[in-house]
Amino acid sequence: MSQEPIGLERKIRTRQARIGVIGLGYVGLPLVKLFLTKGFRVTGFDIDPKKVASLNKGRSYIRHISTRELREFLGKKAFRATTGFAGLRLVDVIIICVPTPLDAHKNPDLSYVLDTTRVIARYLRKGHLVILESTTYPGTTDEEMLPILAETGLRPGRDFFLAFSPEREDPGNTSFSTGTIPKVVGGLTPACRRLAKLLYDQIIVRTVPVSSTRVAEAVKLLENIFRSVNIALVNELKIIFERLDIDVWEVIRAASSKPFGYMPFYPGPGFGGHCIPVDPYYLTYKAKEVDYSTKFIELAGEINTRMPYYVVNKTVEALNRRGKSIKNARILVLGIAYKKDIDDQRESPALKIISVFKEKGGRVSYNDPYVPRSAGHREYPGLDLSSVPMTAARLRASDAVIIATDHSVYDYDWIVRHAPLVVDTRNAVKKKRKNVIKA
Repeated sequence: MSQEPIGLERKIRTRQARIGVIGLGYVGLPLVKLFLTKGFRVTGFDIDPKKVASLNKGRSYIRHISTRELREFLGKKAFRATTGFAGLRLVDVIIICVPTPLDAHKNPDLSYVLDTTRVIARYLRKGHLVILESTTYPGTTDEEMLPILAETGLRPGRDFFLAFSPEREDPGNTSFSTGTIPKVVGGLTPACRRLAKLLYDQIIVRTVPVSSTRVAEAVKLLENIFRSVNIALVNELKIIFERLDIDVWEVIRAASSKPFGYMPFYPGPGFGGHCIPVDPYYLTYKAKEVDYSTKFIELAGEINTRMPYYVVNKTVEALNRRGKSIKNARILVLGIAYKKDIDDQRESPALKIISVFKEKGGRVSYNDPYVPRSAGHREYPGLDLSSVPMTAARLRASDAVIIATDHSVYDYDWIVRHAPLVVDTRNAVKKKRKNVIKA
C-alpha cells in the first residue's frame, strides 16, 4: 500500500503541509489569508507580476484583505508570492483558483484551468494533493484535468490526489466569510476525498463531503442557477408591476412576511460578479452532450442580461419628458462595482449601462468610492474612466444621476436634494420624490 496518503495526512494534521494557491484574486487571496491565520505556510502563485510585487511588499489590492495582515505574515516568513511555478515542487497542496470565464459565444473558456493543469503536471510529484476551486461544468476534474496529470505516470489516488471543492466567496458579506461558509468537497477516489476534507477541516467551520468531483461541480452550478432564475423572475415582475402601477418593492416586503415557502429576491439593473452571469452557461454547455436544451436557464440569462437596457430606456424616457435628448446629456452613474460596499467590477451591470449610454451619445462619468479607476475589461476594451468627485455642483449639473450600486456610504437624501433627475435601480431612495424614478 502506498504511504503517500499517510505522510500527507500527518502533515495536514500538524499544519506542516505547505499550501500553494494558484490565482491570487478575489477567491485565491482570501483563501491564502485563511490558511495563514490557521498556522499554515503558504506560497501564492500568479502570472501577474504586479500582483506578486504588491503582495511581497505587503500591499493588498483587495479591499477586505488588509495591508497590516499581509505584512504580519511576511514578517513571519509564512507567506510569499511568486510568478515562478517551479516552486510547486516545494508545496504539498496545490489549490487552483483561476478564472473560468465565457467566450464571445457564451461557451465555457477552460483555458486558464487547463493551462494551469499543464504547468502543475511539469512539477507534479508523489504526495501532492491538487484541488480545483474554480467553478466549472461537471466532468472537468476527472475528464479534463486527470488525463493531463496522469500523463506523468503518477497514479491518481495512490501517488497523487485530486479533488474539487467549489469556492463560495461572497465579497462584502459581513455575516459570512471564507472560514464560516461550509465547504463542499468531492474527490476522485475515497482517499482523495478524505485528504481534501481533512485539509478544509483545519480551516473551515464545516465540510460537506459528496460522492464525486462531478457532484461537487454540480453543487456550485445549482446554487448560482437558483439565484439567476429567481433574480430573472423578480426582474420580470418589476417590469410588469411597473406597468400595472404597483411598487414591486412593497410587494416583496409584504411577501417576505410569509415564514415558509418564500425567499425574497430583489430586482436590479442586471446581475454581476463572476458567478451568476457566468456559471449557468457552464451547465447549458454540458447539457448539450446529453441532447438537452436548457430553456429555463437560458431564458433567465436573457432576462437578466436585458436589464441594463431597461435602465437606459427608462432614463431616456424620463429625459424626453423633460425636453432633453440623450445625445450630449450629462449622465452620472453612482457605483460601478457589481454590488454594494465592495470594489469588484467583474460583470457589473453598471459597465453595460455606461457603454450603452455612450453609444447613444451621452456624456457619462461615474463615482465609486471603492473603484478609483475602471479600465482593462475584456468586454469593454474602450472603457477607461476614473471616478469623479461627487459634489453638489456636479449633481446639479447632471441631467440624470443613475443609482447603479447602492453603496452604504452614499447619502441618498442629499443626492436627491441636488440632482434634477435620479434613476434608482436599487430602491435606495425609500420615499417617493418627484425627481426620482425607479428602474
